Order: sequence, then C-alpha cells, then structure tokens
Amino acid sequence: MPLYLLALAVFAMGTSEFMLAGLVPGIAAALGISLAQAGSLTAAFAAGMVAGAPPMAALARSCRRRTALLGFLALFAVTHVAGGLTTSFAVLLGTRVLAAVANAGFLAVALTAATTLVPPGREGRALAVLLGGTTMACVAGVPGGALLDAAFGWRSAFWAVALLCLPAFAGVWRIADTPAGAKPSGLRDELAALRPLAGVFLLAALVNAATFGVFTYLAPLAAGVAPVPLVLAAFGAGCFAGVTAAGRLADRWPGRIIAFGGPLLLAGWIAAALMAHLPAALPGLAFVQGALSFAVGSTVITRILHGATGAPTMAGAFATAALNGGATAGPVLAGALLGAVSPFWVAAGLVAVAMVLASVVRRKLTRVPEGPGAVGAGQVPGLPE
Repeated sequence: MPLYLLALAVFAMGTSEFMLAGLVPGIAAALGISLAQAGSLTAAFAAGMVAGAPPMAALARSCRRRTALLGFLALFAVTHVAGGLTTSFAVLLGTRVLAAVANAGFLAVALTAATTLVPPGREGRALAVLLGGTTMACVAGVPGGALLDAAFGWRSAFWAVALLCLPAFAGVWRIADTPAGAKPSGLRDELAALRPLAGVFLLAALVNAATFGVFTYLAPLAAGVAPVPLVLAAFGAGCFAGVTAAGRLADRWPGRIIAFGGPLLLAGWIAAALMAHLPAALPGLAFVQGALSFAVGSTVITRILHGATGAPTMAGAFATAALNGGATAGPVLAGALLGAVSPFWVAAGLVAVAMVLASVVRRKLTRVPEGPGAVGAGQVPGLPE
C-alpha cells in the first residue's frame, strides 16, 4: 500500500505538470495576461524540474528519507494552495517554479525509496507502479484540468491537486526510514559513481524527448484525421500498458526490451510519419508508440538504478533531470521544426540517435547478478556481447 500511495503523489505531481495545457486560456483571461505569458507557466515548471532535481537530492542527503519526502510533498501542496489563491501572475509563476523543484526532489528520492518497498529482483515492478502515476497523469491531466476549469474555474484544478496530496502523506509516513545517524556516502563519491553512466542518462533523455516531442503536438496532428480525445486517450493508455508490461519484464529481460523495443520504437515513429493521415491507423499507432516509448524509457531508468549502486541518493536525481530534460528539449525541437518537419520524423531521428548510443553504452548498464542464471556484472542480459 505505501508504494501505491507514493504513486498517488507522483500522479498528483504529474497532473499538476500536464494540466496547464488545458488551463492556459482560463488563466490568461482571469489574470489579464497574454496567452504567451500564461504558456510560460509550463516552461517554468519544466525548467524547475530539470534544475531542481540534483540540488534537491543533494540537500536531501542530510535528511532521513521519510523527512525529505514529507518536506517535498508539503512544499508541493502549499505551492498549489498559494497558486489557487493568488491574483498575481508573478506569484503564480513563482509557485510553479517552487512546485517543480519540490516535484523534482520528491521524485528523485522516491525513485530510490520505491525499490526498498519490494523484495530484491522486483525493482522494475516497483518503478513501474511509481511511473504509472506519471502515465495516468498523461491520460487525466489535460482533460481533467480542462473539465475543472470549465465547471469551477482554473483555480479549482490547483485545489484538486493539493487535495490529492493528503492521502499521499499517509503513504510516505509508512515508508521505512533511513536509520538514525546513518551517514550517506560522500557527494563526490556518488557523482564519481554516476560519471560512467552519463551516456545512459543521455539515452533516457533522447527517448523521452521523442515521446514528448510528439505528445505535445499530438492534438493538432490528430485534428481533422481522427477524434482528438480518442487519439490522446489511446496514447495515454499505451503509455500505461507499456510501463506496466516493462515493470514485469525489466527485472528478468531488460536487455531484450531495449534490444528489440528500441528498433520497434524507431520503426513505429517512421510508420506514424507515413501513415498518420489515415483515420483508421492513427489511434492504433498512438497506442503502440505510447506503449513502446514508456516500456523502453522505464527500462532504461531501471537499468540506471541497478547500475548506480554507488550513488543511492543522486541516481534518482539525475534520472529525474534526464527525463525532464528530454521532455523539455523534445517539444522545443519539434516546435522549432513544425511546419517543415513532422514531429513524428523528429521523434524517429531522436530514437535513431538513441539506438546508436545504446549500442555504445550497453556495457555501462551494470547489473550485479543474483541467483541462478545471472549474468556477469557489466553485461545487460539479452544484449549481445
């Protein structure tokens, strides 16, 4: 149960990030600002996520795990109460940055904490449950925020996110705390342990950049081809299916997911670029690509946490920064090329680069073998030597 309540907190935080897409017109009208200014709230959140994860995780090293999680969750909830009350755009912008920093710190610690809530060898399933909160936010965040805005005004969405945090406090409280007086390893030692995994972090960022480069523009791409809600729901359902399936398989066959899922993901983006104009094809492609994107992406994150045993507090931070760096860069790149190059082709190019990188860094995905049939450290099961 604590793991699922932890995922509820991740769902609330993900919803906060995604709901802004449906709230921009209401916020702009209510505060008397331009759509561009209101849209900058999304960029502010993304920037706070990327910049906030490493320093917040470094700060949390001196705290007990439970204390750090409760502190980040409390800050996140308070920023939404303040955001729901303010009439100042500057204050609202500040609360978005603070909320993102709290989100980044929480997720960085939660990624590590989740793996302690399950027996050894099931870390992938734990991360699937946790990241499932994010995928459900993809499905519910945009339409949920838009519906609340239409019914009760944009502020109600902020109050709803704050209320979602309340049961999550109970889940965090039940997480096993780090022992009193326990001292973390040196920060320099942790950063040194992560240095060999730099290419793997880049791999995670590239896959996520492709995913969110398409997701950001999926609605206009689907307009006039297929019902937009159907396509968005198909993509979100695929994301959830992919991360759930990867959670069951990543602990046993992580290399096979990457080795086979990566090329399939690339082929799928190419197929989407060529067939997205077909009404019968787009919803199915959206589901498949959502599933493959999150299956491959979540498996890479699982491999990072397996390989970063020497960085128990900072591995989650840099994984968070990598994911959100990709989620920021992908839409920026796709937007810059919009009109000249389809976001589907941009995604295909990013995944192609990721697959080349995967062939280079596969030995960096270290796994300590446990039990019969385990492979040697430094080899990713399923990937050829």
